[in-house]
Amino acid sequence: MKQLWCAVSLMAGSLISFCAPAQTTSGALLQQMEQASQSLSYELAYINVSRLGIESLRYRHAVLDNKVYAQMLQMDGPRREIIQRGNEISYFEPGLEPFTLAGQHIVDSLPSLVFANFQKLSEYYDFVPVGRTRIADQLCEVIRIVARDGTRYSYVVWLDSDTRLPLRVDLLDRDGETLEQYRVVSFAVDDGVRKMMQSLEKASLPPSLSVPVSDKTTFSWKPSWLPAGMKEVTQSRRQIPSVNKPVESRLYSDGLFSFSINVSAADKDSVSQLLRTGRRTVQSEIRNNKEITVVGELPPSTARRIVDSIGVAK
Repeated sequence: MKQLWCAVSLMAGSLISFCAPAQTTSGALLQQMEQASQSLSYELAYINVSRLGIESLRYRHAVLDNKVYAQMLQMDGPRREIIQRGNEISYFEPGLEPFTLAGQHIVDSLPSLVFANFQKLSEYYDFVPVGRTRIADQLCEVIRIVARDGTRYSYVVWLDSDTRLPLRVDLLDRDGETLEQYRVVSFAVDDGVRKMMQSLEKASLPPSLSVPVSDKTTFSWKPSWLPAGMKEVTQSRRQIPSVNKPVESRLYSDGLFSFSINVSAADKDSVSQLLRTGRRTVQSEIRNNKEITVVGELPPSTARRIVDSIGVAK
């Protein structure tokens, strides 16, 4: 019996020593992906596939005089373009006046993990090496990103072995079904992209859009349970013109997924309901004459648990 116990102990120790370096190596590769995405001059032609359909896009990125320049262009249908110049993100949408917002990245139609801080995420996520395969005629390292507490979706990412740029990203639900897929069709990493982006240095961009200042207040409610690593980013209290009532909101994020909790007075149109479209879940409940709604990138069971943990006074 003693010999068997020693053998099991040795095996467990070997497994731990094997998994720890694998986690560390995969985390280092993901950090290199984040660095490459923000420092290289490159162009990506890719498609996004979701339950809503397929969209075809082109993304260019360059750093000129320590300033980030980027352009995203919708390739099919009405022309939709987003331009980044430093900390300004300008939107050109059909049927709307162009406008500019402050921001660090173009997040529209790009996987959020491209700009994630994987050193911080390693406290709550496992980075599991899956192997190697080819995407867009390039050899790629394949890594799965999984929350340790099982309360969130997971990612599988394919990193180009040479540049570390992400060439494919799958978002999976808790049953392993694909909710969304980002897939590069062709790409280039060279100085030619940098030269093309120089025209943005002197481009005339639309004026900045002023964002209404929210009321500063102390809320009487908060969730008693959150997925591990989720932290409050902002809170606000705003009057919503369409419903003519104030809504209190808290926004939470772990650096990879985000969601908001919204509380307002219930009225005749308020209903308890669950809606899910792709990655986005909307869970509403009427309690003590209050309408509590969780909206965000969460599995329905997690959204339900958050709603249940919120105590609101009558």
